[in-house]
Amino acid sequence: MNGVLVIDKPADYTSFDVVAVVRRLAGREKTGHTGTLDPMATGVLPILLGRATRAASLLEDTSKEYEASFALGCVTDTQDSTGAVLARSEKRAARAALEAVLPRFRGEILQLPPMYSAVRKDGKKLYELARQGMTVEREKRPVTIETLVCTRFDEETQTGALTVRCSKGTYIRTLCADIGEALGTYGVMTALRRTAACGFTLADACPLDEARALAEAGRLEERVLPVERLFLSRPALRVSEAQARRFGNGGGLDLGRTALARNAPADGAVFRVCTQEGAFLGLGQADAAANELKVLKLFC
Repeated sequence: MNGVLVIDKPADYTSFDVVAVVRRLAGREKTGHTGTLDPMATGVLPILLGRATRAASLLEDTSKEYEASFALGCVTDTQDSTGAVLARSEKRAARAALEAVLPRFRGEILQLPPMYSAVRKDGKKLYELARQGMTVEREKRPVTIETLVCTRFDEETQTGALTVRCSKGTYIRTLCADIGEALGTYGVMTALRRTAACGFTLADACPLDEARALAEAGRLEERVLPVERLFLSRPALRVSEAQARRFGNGGGLDLGRTALARNAPADGAVFRVCTQEGAFLGLGQADAAANELKVLKLFC
């Protein structure tokens, strides 16, 4: 079984828990995921199976999309509702005030990684230090918030929801906390659902219980998507039968003998290499100096 199984991760599972379950269900030792979700979060978690694990190091830093719920007036040590409450505020925010501060968080911004995160400091993960009651200095990191929309806000309960499209490495719980601070109060994330990642959406996702049932029926492979789906942003290059054999054996291709001959690709450009019938072989990278399409990674 080779490809991508997109799981709709349930709450209270770590991403590694899901990988372990899928590894057992699929009977594949080579299994990995493409991006961690916190235990309280649900939603799109692409799992790589078999030869698809070769893609892990090549995945682009594509945007991710989330639906997040938040509450104002409270701060916790984890910046979400699972943590210990550190302080409360009686200040109340109006919807208009909330809408007014959101533009500050759109575009390229700097975010301070939370102590309860997997970011490393002097070789140790921050959450390991946080569990020991330690707080250390961290450097702010640049992230990009492409979309930030408040879809709901109840002024009475001071609770609401956000739709966020953002770059890899963005902490939504930190975003909620920072929005609260900008309003002169506190903020915590109360729920998080990832709706898109690596080009996959919830429409592609299989609930974990459904995956278990399919595996018991011997039909899990029906939900496994081709690894090529991870690279649809790369242009496709169809090659001859002889070229397909050479490429599949690790040999580079003469660019002048491919469909790229008329329009020389930029040095380093990456292509999906396919047979004439459309079967995906792997990724090739243009070497302008050698006039060759070299093998970047094979998946055949």
